[in-house]
Amino acid sequence: MMAKLLKNREVLLVIAIIALVFLIALRFPGFVAPANLARVYNDTSILIILALGQMAVILTRCIDLSMAANLALSGMVAAMINAAFPGVPIPLVILAVVALGAALGSVNGLLVWKLDIPPIVVTLGTLTIYRGLIFLLTNGAWINAHQMSDAFKALPRTPLIGFPVLSWLSVLAIAAVYLLMTRTPVGRAFFAVGGNPHAAVYTGIDVGRTRFLAYCLSGGLAGLAGYLWVSRYAVAYVDIAAGFELDIIAACVIGGISIAGGIGSVGGAVLGCLFLGVIKNALPVINISPFAQLAISGTVIIIAVAVNARTEKRKGRVILKKAEAV
Repeated sequence: MMAKLLKNREVLLVIAIIALVFLIALRFPGFVAPANLARVYNDTSILIILALGQMAVILTRCIDLSMAANLALSGMVAAMINAAFPGVPIPLVILAVVALGAALGSVNGLLVWKLDIPPIVVTLGTLTIYRGLIFLLTNGAWINAHQMSDAFKALPRTPLIGFPVLSWLSVLAIAAVYLLMTRTPVGRAFFAVGGNPHAAVYTGIDVGRTRFLAYCLSGGLAGLAGYLWVSRYAVAYVDIAAGFELDIIAACVIGGISIAGGIGSVGGAVLGCLFLGVIKNALPVINISPFAQLAISGTVIIIAVAVNARTEKRKGRVILKKAEAV
């Protein structure tokens, strides 16, 4: 029983996170204080929301390199709406940018679906386009805290049952995506398309449409994250979250979501985010330079990819042996 548990990716990640926190606590005992661990989760909440969307795309054998640019454009639009019309209710602003994010995601989905362009090429292109659109909208100008309403800035920080709203929104996103993946035909289609797109066609699944829906989900979550980012940090500018797409993909890979598609779980994605979140919160505390932090993050990604590849290869050999035995 124990050996079987230790082969489970989520269990191994939980053990790794606990061990990492324990090692940090040996030097900085305050790190394991409940209030600090809650702050670590809150700091990781936006990454969790984005990783859930990326997970859906990767499951279908695609990738979305434009998520951070989508976040930046959606966040800038949210800040511009609030600066120009501070009386607009915040829920309407959020709905607007979620819809905008989903629309931007649908552009990726349509190009992949209808024109059959490789996802990495499509999203690399839209990444640049979305960043360029921010500059065209603002002419490079920033929107700062004094231009935003108090309600706009306060929502993510507002305490609710002991935790900020930002943390609760990430919990809500986890629950919603979990139900989508495990209780709906669309969620099952994500896995089927990633596992074997040719076989999925024979079961009546439209592969292109399924990938389109995954990109819409990814974009909508990026739009939500855009509002949360600019409101939490009270600033919006062209280079918001520049390079953050690498952290999103890294969290998914660390969490066991296979780049080859069809393998992964919501729990794995969340644990991958928490693993990165603990590392990113701990490294500055122990005086690791930002450049070394990048190197460490890159090393973790390579190790995670290697472990995933080895695991998948091992599963393939087992199937072959069974086939030969028959």
